[in-house]
Amino acid sequence: MDIDELLELEHQGWGALCDGTGADFYGEIMTEDGVMILAHGYVFDRQSVISSLRDAPTWDRYEIRDERLIGAGAETAILVYSALAFRGDEAPFNALMSSTYTRRDGRWRLALYQQTPVPADTSAQA
Repeated sequence: MDIDELLELEHQGWGALCDGTGADFYGEIMTEDGVMILAHGYVFDRQSVISSLRDAPTWDRYEIRDERLIGAGAETAILVYSALAFRGDEAPFNALMSSTYTRRDGRWRLALYQQTPVPADTSAQA
């Protein structure tokens, strides 16, 4: 279990959300039964993630901070971090993130991703 390897996957995912290839990236990396629990109360299965990202607006840039890795067994790890994402003139999206990865067929796959929004009047503490 290597934080750098999983952090690189997170950067690839955010990069895909910035360049408009998020549907392809998450369609490939998510497990068949994987889910995303998003900040505004949506729970998407893998197919819903792919569909929602096909026409989603891209992010301009993002920042990952305060990352830490939590071991959850020999083939599972949870990456926890705070993130800021920026899009046009919108207020920055500030949230705590957790990504649960499991090793399947020799590579890390995303089984569960969760966002918890940070209210504007507090600072993120991951």
